[in-house]
Amino acid sequence: MAERLVGRPAPEFDLAIVDGDGQDFGRKKLSDYRGEWLVFFFYPLDFTDVCPTEIMALSEAYPRFKKLDAEILGCSVDSEYSHKAWINTPKDSNGLGQLNFPLASDMTKSAARDYGVLIEEEGVALRGLFIIDPEGEVKYQVVHHNNVGRSVDETFRILQALQSGGLCPANWKAGDKNL
Repeated sequence: MAERLVGRPAPEFDLAIVDGDGQDFGRKKLSDYRGEWLVFFFYPLDFTDVCPTEIMALSEAYPRFKKLDAEILGCSVDSEYSHKAWINTPKDSNGLGQLNFPLASDMTKSAARDYGVLIEEEGVALRGLFIIDPEGEVKYQVVHHNNVGRSVDETFRILQALQSGGLCPANWKAGDKNL
């Protein structure tokens, strides 16, 4: 049975990454995001159909997230070299083009397993998204079937609600009163 992560410290990770420009390699650890919010999302594989739609949508929305002191990190079980090739492939050839955030490689599948999104028998991750607060606590998690892309607007709304500091009723939007 999967264990809940919300309300608990986010599982540590130390992952190889390629920057959004598709040029520079590096590493990212959970501790690199201390003091800021992190939207950490998993997707199944590079060079697929649904994944680029949500990755590019998150990249386009990155300035909105940045205004809320939030960073974004995408992750799949592909290598950082595959990520680099995908970023450097033109969009009209099923590529991503440049992104505003890095993509992480989870070749060992340890992060996907720790975050409860690994489909063991397929060796890929489900679409999982986690919002982690500046102290490293998971405040939100959503995991769903790989055929359906995520809503960037809903992710942004949830981040705003979490940052509002109060009780937020159904369909709460920034500017609405808290309970």
